[in-house]
Amino acid sequence: MSGLLGARTCSSPGEVSDIKSPLGTKLREPLTEARFQQLFGGTEQEQELLAEPRWSGLCRLWKRPARACSGPGVWRLLQARLPPLRWLPHYRWRTWLLGDAVAGVTVGIVHVPQGMAFALLTSVPPVFGLYTSFFPVLIYTLLGTGRHLSTGTFAILSLMTGSAVERLVPEPLAGNLSEIEREQLDAQRVGAAAALAFGSGALMLGMFVLQLGVLSTFLSEPVVKALTSGAALHVLVSQLPSLLGLPLPRQIGCFALFKTLAAVLTALPRSSPAELTISALSLALLIPVKELNVRFRDRLPTPIPGEIVMVLLASVLCFTSSLDTRYNVQIVGLLPGGFPQPLLPNLADLPRILDDTLPIALVTFAVSASLASIYADKYSYTIDSNQELLAHGASNLISSLFSCFPNSATLATTSLLVDAGGNTQLAGLFSCIVVLSVMLWLGPFFYYLPKAVLACINISSMRQMFFQMQELPQLWRISRIDFAVWMVTWVAAVTLSVDLGLAVGVIFSMMTVVCRTQRVQCVALGLAKGTELYRPLKESHKLLQVPGLCILSFPTPLYFGTRGQFRRNLEWHLGLGRGKETPKIHGPPGAVAEPVRVVVLDCSGVTFADAAGAKEVVQLASRCQDAGIHLLLAQCNGESLTARDTDPGRTPGQSDPRAAV
Repeated sequence: MSGLLGARTCSSPGEVSDIKSPLGTKLREPLTEARFQQLFGGTEQEQELLAEPRWSGLCRLWKRPARACSGPGVWRLLQARLPPLRWLPHYRWRTWLLGDAVAGVTVGIVHVPQGMAFALLTSVPPVFGLYTSFFPVLIYTLLGTGRHLSTGTFAILSLMTGSAVERLVPEPLAGNLSEIEREQLDAQRVGAAAALAFGSGALMLGMFVLQLGVLSTFLSEPVVKALTSGAALHVLVSQLPSLLGLPLPRQIGCFALFKTLAAVLTALPRSSPAELTISALSLALLIPVKELNVRFRDRLPTPIPGEIVMVLLASVLCFTSSLDTRYNVQIVGLLPGGFPQPLLPNLADLPRILDDTLPIALVTFAVSASLASIYADKYSYTIDSNQELLAHGASNLISSLFSCFPNSATLATTSLLVDAGGNTQLAGLFSCIVVLSVMLWLGPFFYYLPKAVLACINISSMRQMFFQMQELPQLWRISRIDFAVWMVTWVAAVTLSVDLGLAVGVIFSMMTVVCRTQRVQCVALGLAKGTELYRPLKESHKLLQVPGLCILSFPTPLYFGTRGQFRRNLEWHLGLGRGKETPKIHGPPGAVAEPVRVVVLDCSGVTFADAAGAKEVVQLASRCQDAGIHLLLAQCNGESLTARDTDPGRTPGQSDPRAAV
């Protein structure tokens, strides 16, 4: 827009201004968009493409699959879909192998107790947590692009899945189930959880086919952090009955957190002293160990495996003291050895669980993509969001055939893998070896493990999510709107449910974006002397103005939601409202106002314009023409020009705003 301050830009037709350019450059005529394209248009190749008939473009689209079927094309496709083909040939065996092995074994050791703990949160037997800590990790190692990402069981997804499972397969009100009835109930719940994993995996694969990886951008960081923090509170409250040894039914639906608290307080006199003691001792060990791992992460060669130590101590104590028979302490029991039999989930349940699979798929992708992006930025590599959809979709869908429940990347184990020295996806293979050894040989050692210890592991794993609330004061100072998004999402997740909290957070965050476009003001610009910089006149009284010329900027998209704001701003600046016959230009205090003869509208901030916005511009041009004002549009992008030129409400002979550069 620097060339707009010229003779015929600031004066009416037929006049020449005596204002000299601050840079002493030669004044030029304003260029219309058509003249600019004629002088500085695209390359000859682009012009040829524009001149081609439409069927030629379709032919080029048909030729793309043919090029992909060539030898180099197939190899590039394989490298894109199987990332190990890219990074494995460049693997630094001497430098990275030891770190990946130590990190993988460390994460695998943590996967064992956490997997069993999150299985109870999902309302399925503990052994299925081991399956979910093995098959998805193996699949992601082959398909994922996050080098430092650790996948497996995740407390938030386990909570969401458990709520859906309890609703789909409720426990009989009579209670006191026989062993056979309990096995049948567990089998039905395992099938429902596997169906949820199958459905969410299928949704993510569908999103991959449609290349919808960009959807991750709509889940902002405040929404994701508030959602996980609110869900962590749900996890804490849901584990209170297990901590206290209270056989209470699980509360589901809205206000489940408060219903659970009320039920726990009512049944508190019936709590088990033995399980309460076990829970207190477990938390007394797990929480300090977590703090030590965080504070001395740079000094420790590898994090202290507090979970596995607690599991071993509690199992030995329960076995030697016969806590299960003497004090009726709930234990894990026998873990079936070997692999589960492949079984296709009941597809007839998919229509019933569709409203559950969608939020599970969105949370899976949002958490995994955000974690992968954080560590990719930290270690200077890139991830493919669409490939991440494929990896997590395949992980959930294929693992559901082995009775696994929904899974994703996990915050705690990812941080643990990085702290332990993990470098690539190869660490996932070492983690799988540890879990596999438990599945095949070491399962009987966990027979006497108290379930209260697993509940304590669930709670201690939420530490990082609870501490996210410490960021709120800083968020308040940086952006009050982001703070509001965080609080609204958190309150909705806590009071309603995690699913509804996600929906409320996304909708509210999108509403804040729309509201921000409504608050943008059209500002008058002036030229800073000796430069080509145009700044708002309200910032300084030393900015230069040309008599009769008004330069305005509207820095927001022009669509149906902002057309009213656009109209009111232009009417106020140009005096086109009712009762204002003579437009006046804004100037320094005390300056003599001169009627506006030329208006330059800087459209560089108008990233797009719809039909309503284009119609508003055409009507503005007509009103300016009636008022004797010459309207020029500067820095219009291609989409805005197309919308203006194809406005259906524009009639032949109607005033045409000239596009200038």
